Amino acid sequence: MVTAVHRPSWDRLFDTALAQEGHFTTAQASEAGYSSQLLDRYLRTGKVKRVRRGVYRIVHFPAGDHEDLVALWLWSDRTGVYSHETALALHDLSDLMPSRVHLTLPGAWISRRLRVPDGVVLHYADIDEAARAWSGAVPVTAPLRTIVDCAHDKLSTDVLQQSIVQALERGIVSRVELDEAASGCPEIAGALDRAVTL
Repeated sequence: MVTAVHRPSWDRLFDTALAQEGHFTTAQASEAGYSSQLLDRYLRTGKVKRVRRGVYRIVHFPAGDHEDLVALWLWSDRTGVYSHETALALHDLSDLMPSRVHLTLPGAWISRRLRVPDGVVLHYADIDEAARAWSGAVPVTAPLRTIVDCAHDKLSTDVLQQSIVQALERGIVSRVELDEAASGCPEIAGALDRAVTL
């Protein structure tokens, strides 16, 4: 069987990059008809730049809000979901400025030998669609899932309490949902009790 070779399509590559804050992967370039040799030529002429292994950025694309997160998400083959403290920050549920990026990969990835980028903490779990949201161009755990993950990760009670108050005030998590989550998590129960007595 002969596979069809299509001509490089800058429009197709640009459309892919457009949804990813100007970034694309080697595989996505190949899907748009770009061989590794042509991609190398674009690197040499400065049309694209390498952000990390297998991830590139169109040089003249406007800067995005979450470029570093987009590049890491592409590193994970678009399977990772930002979670824990990173998700709290993306949802604007606390004043916490996380020093490391938290990314949850599918459970099946736990046996893979990965070269984890500096400053990245990996978690492994299968996150269904109902527990996902989007923050710009990157997937993130939904607010309730984020609070639960942070509680299980023993985030400080003050920060957990602040995130609960913010989520309730903004109506992105209901008291019923939090009560249900608190029934299996003493950290949420304690933070919730303190939050409602303020």
